[in-house]
Amino acid sequence: MKTIKWLSLLLIILFIGACTVNNNLATEGTKKAPNQSLYKNGKFYNADTMAPNSLRKVAGIFVRYFTEKKLNAIPEQPLPMNTVSREQLDLLDDNEIHIVKLGHSSILLKVYGEFWLLDPVFAERASPFTFMGPKRFHPTPISIEALPPIDKVLISHNHYDHLDKHSVKLLADKTKQFLVPLGVASDLAKWGISPTKVKEFDWWQELATTNGFIAFTPTKHFSGRALNDGNKSLWGSWVISANAKTLYFSGDSGYFSGFKDIGERYGPFDMTFIETGAYDKDWPDVHMTPEQSLQAHLDLNGKIMTPIHNGTFDLAFHAWYEPLERILTQATQHAVSLNTPIVGEIQQLGQAANTYAWWQDYMPSTKPTTLVATN
Repeated sequence: MKTIKWLSLLLIILFIGACTVNNNLATEGTKKAPNQSLYKNGKFYNADTMAPNSLRKVAGIFVRYFTEKKLNAIPEQPLPMNTVSREQLDLLDDNEIHIVKLGHSSILLKVYGEFWLLDPVFAERASPFTFMGPKRFHPTPISIEALPPIDKVLISHNHYDHLDKHSVKLLADKTKQFLVPLGVASDLAKWGISPTKVKEFDWWQELATTNGFIAFTPTKHFSGRALNDGNKSLWGSWVISANAKTLYFSGDSGYFSGFKDIGERYGPFDMTFIETGAYDKDWPDVHMTPEQSLQAHLDLNGKIMTPIHNGTFDLAFHAWYEPLERILTQATQHAVSLNTPIVGEIQQLGQAANTYAWWQDYMPSTKPTTLVATN
């Protein structure tokens, strides 16, 4: 048990402590060129200054981890899920854009006949270890082996809950192209992905596609998979435009003015996939509260909002269902069309949002009667 505690402490350093180390870096940088990322002395930087943290604050997070009791961090019963078959995917209309929620931030798209994956994580744990770390609340609705050939895999950044070595290696032979932030190609090369299949992106860089274009856009976050590689690769979000239909995929981000810039440049968006989960008062610069996530959607000039980054892994101190409850409240107050499909549900872009609050049927009987924003 003592060994597990210390290994867990290492995970906290990787998942949370790295935020502190990298926040200290995110103050000043040298621009490579207009509209591109900030890069200096081998490190990438955020455009917005983030307040440096201290070792005292890191120690406080460790103390919280060991002493603070988590309430309802993990569901008490299996969550709902639709299994998806290759046959179902093949039969989807090639003249539309279809969306399948795979869990956490992983999305499968069928874009006019082409299959694309966004931040695919199929592993049991979002962790550098196979035996410990945040474990899935539910399986994926389809296995990698059962997937059809994949035209594009889009990666937002290299954290374990977004860039999964296990998944990338399994996808290698069935994927035509991997689109990744600057610096991430080296990871894929180590995992056996041919460099001819990988294209790296800087912020605001675009790629023409069959029916439109893809653009890599800024976020306020950080990168790193170990203690010695903080901010050596870039992080960001994706804009997808195809036949005048537009999608936005946030990856991970703290709230910042860049959402308005993206909205002005590429909006309005038919649907936004916005990070809504794993927030906390101890790392407010790199993850958004649900209230900020809703504001980001408004800044982007989005029509329908799909909250992601929740309901699959325990990555913070809040209850597993809290992000969904809080974003539902915000969407209702601001008359935002909220889309909350269950895992494996197949949707078609352009159809009405599914706003069924499915999670409320799985919340514990001991849940608090009200949820209060704590950060």
